[in-house]
Amino acid sequence: MLRAAGVGAGDEVIVPAFGNVEVAEEVILAGALPVFADIDPATYCLDAAEVEAAVGPRTVALVAVHRFGRLADMPRLWDVGQRRGLLVLEQGEADAPYAEVEERRAHANLLDGRLRGVRTPERCVGHTYQQYIVRVPGNGRPDRDAFARAVRAKGVECRVPVKTPVHRMPAFRRDVCLPETERAADETLALPVDASLTKREMQRIVSACNALGGLLQPAF
Repeated sequence: MLRAAGVGAGDEVIVPAFGNVEVAEEVILAGALPVFADIDPATYCLDAAEVEAAVGPRTVALVAVHRFGRLADMPRLWDVGQRRGLLVLEQGEADAPYAEVEERRAHANLLDGRLRGVRTPERCVGHTYQQYIVRVPGNGRPDRDAFARAVRAKGVECRVPVKTPVHRMPAFRRDVCLPETERAADETLALPVDASLTKREMQRIVSACNALGGLLQPAF
């Protein structure tokens, strides 16, 4: 889509650095330069204000990536694009049938109400919970990685959604300040909410996480 729109050498395209390295790679393949903007900490998608701050004389486009079943703030991003004369592209996420999405939402609702010591996802209309992302504050008692190891030891599968932000990868390293992106990379953990999970398995997740709650400072 970038090449079809005439984006090429000398152009800059604003992209997120929180995961989705393939987006930056496609910008490079088009001959342009990826410019990284920070994310909204609630949605993990591009923050419109940060996008506008990153616009320069060579900026011609931005790519909004929807993450974890939440949509980027497209009205505000479209507004920035219109005012600054930028092409606005979206990368979506394929989703499951409606029944599976509703089951994931039910599981997410259960976790929202029972988890302690971690920061649960901010609720919003339309969230499909492709991943259930919690934050484990990095206060050292324990940090996210230690928390994940302890939860796995109790038989609960979990994973770190973004281990290294794109702007910190050797091929794309940039001297840019993206505090929300880096904080999210340090704190986020994906817990299972698959539609196939049983009530007993969901309770195991709650018990495994809450058993560590006393080791964590309250997440506000």
